[in-house]
Amino acid sequence: MDKGVDTGRTVQVGNREIYFTEFGSGPAVVLLHGGGPGATGLSNYSRNIEALAEHFRVLVLDMPGYGRSSKYIDQSDPFGYLARVLGEFLDALQIDSAHLIGNSYGGAAALRLAMDRPDKVGRLILMGPGGVGSTRALPTKGLQELLAYYPGSGPSREKIIRFIREFLVYDGATVPDEVIEERYRASIDPEVVASPPLRRPSGLFALRTLWRMDFTRDARLSEVAHPTLVVWGEDDKVNRPSGGRMLAETMPNCDLYLVARTGHWAQWERAELFNTLAIAYLRAER
Repeated sequence: MDKGVDTGRTVQVGNREIYFTEFGSGPAVVLLHGGGPGATGLSNYSRNIEALAEHFRVLVLDMPGYGRSSKYIDQSDPFGYLARVLGEFLDALQIDSAHLIGNSYGGAAALRLAMDRPDKVGRLILMGPGGVGSTRALPTKGLQELLAYYPGSGPSREKIIRFIREFLVYDGATVPDEVIEERYRASIDPEVVASPPLRRPSGLFALRTLWRMDFTRDARLSEVAHPTLVVWGEDDKVNRPSGGRMLAETMPNCDLYLVARTGHWAQWERAELFNTLAIAYLRAER
């Protein structure tokens, strides 16, 4: 993808500003990035946008709390808040419904929108989504690393290098230095440092928040009838691949694809395979 010209714009969604970039034409497909430090829509999907835009109207968001979008997130129900903003974003653009592709944090937002406002969602493609069985086991080492990025000594190049090379992908040597530097620069935005978007629930109602953030505790999950493709790296060190089986066994129209020798960033690590799967799935008759 040519990153030389930024053609993005901002739309007002309630009292928030959501930044997005649009490519191609056809049925609307919204790309929702993960929640790692310094993540943005364009960086998360740099290897997918061009291929998808040959078939679809592709909208690439900076999620609330990231990039050029407004930074506030309701920490009492983060995934519910993200889903509400996403639904209102589609309303603001007068998009009746859209296919959603979500990685990790973005996958959780997509799944929650399908539960809260099913009419706004066409098909779902979820890569290692958050919120799946998260209260049924201790956090993974990768998730612990992610959540430890801002607390304590604060953000640093050393922390982000370790997270990306050791926990985000299967083979850290494949991630160019410039990708890490771009992520680091975005991660030290003063607004983000002051109020990190992804953090451990705390306070009096922390347990309630944790419960809300685990979709396997929500009876509505079994009612999400949207055609759903779950893509999960078998070597994901952030969200456990067993979550894919949980979704496939609970959701009535859920297909599961486990990707060998792949970590948490399947759409980037195995871009050609992912693009082929995604295009075929979104264009399928059923």
